[in-house]
Amino acid sequence: MQKVVVAALGSLLLAGVAAAPLTAAAEGAKAAPAKAGAAWKTPRNAFGQPDLSGFWSNATLTPLTRRPQFKDQLNYTPEQVKEMEANAAAEVEEGNQDTDPNAPAEAPKTPPGANIRPEFAAAGGDVGGYNRGWLDPGSHVMRVNGEPRTSLITTANGQPPPRKAGAPPAPRFGGGMGSFDHPETRSLGERCIMSFGRNAGPPMFPNGFYNNNYQILQTADAVIIEVEMNHDVRQIRLNSKHRADDVRPYMGDSIGWYEGETLVVETTHIPQAQHFMGSWKNLKITEKFTRVGQHRLHYQFTVEDPDTWDKPWGGEYEFSPLDGRIYEYACHEGNYALPGILAGARAEEVEKAKAAAEKAEADKAAAAKAGSGKKAKSGD
Repeated sequence: MQKVVVAALGSLLLAGVAAAPLTAAAEGAKAAPAKAGAAWKTPRNAFGQPDLSGFWSNATLTPLTRRPQFKDQLNYTPEQVKEMEANAAAEVEEGNQDTDPNAPAEAPKTPPGANIRPEFAAAGGDVGGYNRGWLDPGSHVMRVNGEPRTSLITTANGQPPPRKAGAPPAPRFGGGMGSFDHPETRSLGERCIMSFGRNAGPPMFPNGFYNNNYQILQTADAVIIEVEMNHDVRQIRLNSKHRADDVRPYMGDSIGWYEGETLVVETTHIPQAQHFMGSWKNLKITEKFTRVGQHRLHYQFTVEDPDTWDKPWGGEYEFSPLDGRIYEYACHEGNYALPGILAGARAEEVEKAKAAAEKAEADKAAAAKAGSGKKAKSGD
């Protein structure tokens, strides 16, 4: 039986494969809260800063927003965690089965009963798509201080708060799909300018499919976060001020400072193309990075926009150490999908224009014939 799961995300191609996060045993160890009397002491780097450097991953089974059935449940029960993580392990085992070499080029639809997540199954069936072996969406529930969280957002119901009266509605998913005028109308992710799923942020989130890996570098006057997807580099200036103009870099304008063991990062100047739930012009995002264990980097984010929400809100999660390093994400090497999409749209426009011209000519001829007939009848 052929097992194909496709991450059908426009024309994105997976080119850089990184090492996986720590194993389940290590995950459990890093997620456990510190024992009483054994408080973690953050190591310091050569600049005397809390050492946050290294390779990290935020891949997880926990979604950004809480699924409706969990309502106001902040943490999964042990039984729910066991079921979710066992299903993920079975999904990997099933998805990694050999593909039938005699199968037709057209991948079959997901067979009934297959252990494939709905978001993967919905994207399946395309020629050239990824099977399960190329995906790394995370195999463990996100634990924060040992608590298995039901969502990364920490509002009471795990959802973004209601928008203020008069605030524009949050845009629907799609970013550029259905628009064929020129490349700039397509999404940044499809064009390989930024990752889909907001890996670089801010705020920074896993994308649910793969390459949710990072490297953090610290210097005396900056913190650099290299984001594997899409080889983005966040530059955070330390002890600086925000730019005074209205230039809006793709990841905004980030400044940072240390408060004790925590790196605090404040970002403004978010461009409209990188809006967060429709907010961008007056959006301010505050992030906090704190090393809370040898294998635990706590990340907390707060978003505020007085034009969109009544008060600030946010969430948290913990990065896991990456057992390896990140590599180049060569997104569009040899990819002809986007030129093909636009060329197809132009060809369709030519055909429509040709059909319209032929119809207009036919209508004109019919009208002339009708007019001649009327004149002939009048002459009789």
